[in-house]
Amino acid sequence: MTQQFDFFTDDDEAEAAALGPRRRRSVKRVVTADSEGGLVRQLEATGRYRVLTKLEPRPIVPFPRPGFLRRGVLVDAETTGLNHREDEIIEIGIVAFSFDEQGAIGDVTGVYSALHQPTRPIPEEITRLTGITDEMVAGHMIDPQQLRSLVEPADLVIAHYARFDRPFFEAFSPLFDRKAWACSVSEIDWAARGFEGNKLGYLIGQAGYFHEAHRAVDDCFALLEILDRGHGDSASSPFSELYLSSQQNRARIFAEHSPFEMKDQLKMRGYRWSDGSDGGPKSWWIEIEEHRVQDEINYLRAEIYGWEEADPPVRYMTAFERFKS
Repeated sequence: MTQQFDFFTDDDEAEAAALGPRRRRSVKRVVTADSEGGLVRQLEATGRYRVLTKLEPRPIVPFPRPGFLRRGVLVDAETTGLNHREDEIIEIGIVAFSFDEQGAIGDVTGVYSALHQPTRPIPEEITRLTGITDEMVAGHMIDPQQLRSLVEPADLVIAHYARFDRPFFEAFSPLFDRKAWACSVSEIDWAARGFEGNKLGYLIGQAGYFHEAHRAVDDCFALLEILDRGHGDSASSPFSELYLSSQQNRARIFAEHSPFEMKDQLKMRGYRWSDGSDGGPKSWWIEIEEHRVQDEINYLRAEIYGWEEADPPVRYMTAFERFKS
């Protein structure tokens, strides 16, 4: 069965009928916001279509509204690889914004996007992934003064997977080492908000939007909208949840000297392996909320070590220490 959608108004049909079949094709109408909305509603009413809205960057406001006294920066980076000790940043995107004590987002106060020429050629697989070539970055450098003007006033630095971004940004500039960091992947319960994944592209699509991806600053703008608009029935925004989480202490527990045969059980519980190169013990570890520490130690004693006197190392961290290499 073939479905046909009539996107003409009654006036359009009358005019086309008066002109006759040979001239109907010449009737054209400018699509207005109202008529565009009508087309969208007509498609979605069938239950067979879902229309995505393009995310548009917010305007920069030099003087943010009163009451939004906090400053945040969303950061994203494209790099030559995954190892911050060997690989380099080739592009950064930063969007600075204001927010209040309850985690309500105010205005965009600054934007910076820059390419950066690395010391070695960009690997082919990175070019395929990002679209950034050696020719594009040739002669380009990140301006430290522009970077400082946005990052220095920030109370919070946010990245979508801060465990990857923070080590790269800190290796690039000491500005980021002294900042509180938050992660929009691990510190927001996206599942409770009706999302089935936490990748940025998926969050944007499920929220009903699309954006021009593949550039760092575009991803920052897209993340800002998702953090502010939310999804589902939650009364609070994702950013307010993220801001609250960033103020809570966390603890990293190291299952040091745990039996080798217990590694699969630890992995299933969420533990990750550290080779000790970050200054911590060479062991499996997990990061949890501070109030869960004793319960986790009891689990390790009963299920992993098998003796009640086991005393695994615990490192307590604020947002200033989290997500480091």
